[in-house]
Amino acid sequence: MAQKPSIPKGTRDFSPTEIAKRDYIFEIIKKHFKIFGFQPIETPSFENSETLMGKYGDEGDRLIFKILNSGDYISKVDDATYSSKDSKSLTAKISEKALRYDLTVPFARYVVMHQNEIDFPFKRYQIQPVWRADRPQKGRFREFYQCDADVVGSNSLLQEVELIQLYDAVFADLKLEGVTIKLNNRKILAGIAEVIGAQDNLVNFTVALDKLDKIGVEGVRKEMLAKGISEEAIAKAAPLFDLSGDNASQLEALKHLLADSEQGSKGVEELGFIINAIRDLELESANLKIDVTLARGLNYYTGAIFEVGAPEGVKMGSIGGGGRYDDLTGIFGLKNVSGVGISFGLDRIYLVLEELDLFPETLDKSLDVLCMNFGERESMSALALVTQLRKQGVTADVYPSKAKMQKQMKYANNRKVPFVVLIGENEMNTKTFVVKDMASGEQHTYGLDEIKDFIKRL
Repeated sequence: MAQKPSIPKGTRDFSPTEIAKRDYIFEIIKKHFKIFGFQPIETPSFENSETLMGKYGDEGDRLIFKILNSGDYISKVDDATYSSKDSKSLTAKISEKALRYDLTVPFARYVVMHQNEIDFPFKRYQIQPVWRADRPQKGRFREFYQCDADVVGSNSLLQEVELIQLYDAVFADLKLEGVTIKLNNRKILAGIAEVIGAQDNLVNFTVALDKLDKIGVEGVRKEMLAKGISEEAIAKAAPLFDLSGDNASQLEALKHLLADSEQGSKGVEELGFIINAIRDLELESANLKIDVTLARGLNYYTGAIFEVGAPEGVKMGSIGGGGRYDDLTGIFGLKNVSGVGISFGLDRIYLVLEELDLFPETLDKSLDVLCMNFGERESMSALALVTQLRKQGVTADVYPSKAKMQKQMKYANNRKVPFVVLIGENEMNTKTFVVKDMASGEQHTYGLDEIKDFIKRL
């Protein structure tokens, strides 16, 4: 008995309807990428391990899918390494490549390798799949698409302002009202760590703080303690856990809190510039909100950080995020090239649009016209008509075999075809074709020289 087929957890098959909905999102995002002046690139699905490892922190490194070397990879492992059962040492011997975890680090590698061909500042967009060995759950998959827009080669905070506008333009076009763009700055987090005396434990502080909305205050406190952050430091940071008020009042509170930290004050200044610029320019559909607990757990962010939340009432993790990285290319030898970028979470955006019923109904329509098949001669006449329709940009097809009319009509209904064409012997003799409107049931007869009149009805 044949084994029942399956796919790996965290991956999915997509139906024609699902593909149409995904393409709808892709096309809107890509349209606005181009409007904002971004250029497309693509990078390989896998990279050399040293390109990826060590760029995402310990948690990120654990989620990278490693690719086994070709051939007898185990023969290269010495007995001492094999018997030690140390996964890191063993992995280095048997795997030299890995599936990309995100698009940002491969982009940094691309910039370094192609720096002599690039005009800086370089605005690029990239829409490709990434892979993470994460625990699958709603909105979290092991294989998923990222839609990234980045600018490298400019320190200007106008880039951050533009990226917030880009988020707003895309979500407005998707009719997705009420998203919240959370904004913070890594310099502020570094300043807070300095003020509370935890500057030597900054990474653990920010990683724990970033989980506040998931594990709560007590969970964050326990994680910080476990990572070596003192009770005294946590107590000093406690006011941040429930910092509230509008953006202006939060900026004022942060300004006083971080007055003795040069780096923290710089972060508040940068945050203030962005907030004030967006206030003057106004957003169409999104809300911009300071969230001082926002940390985003990637090591390469150094300035502004963004995270986009779904509209209130929709239970979903972030649907986008990004930030400023001052020297990401430096890890590959190209120093002092600042960059900033954002990512759209396609799969989560899809689930949000589905839950809110925001996909256009017309996306389900895969054909404009289907010609019925009444036999060999009739089907050739139908194919001749379909050929003319296709030349005019109409999606049209002929049912492939002479089946019962009931079966052919059921097929048309299942594919939500709005118009069915009937060409029988009488129509062949009179050089006409009959069109049935599947919604109203009405039928109209056209001459073969009236195809353009029919097309106007579509």
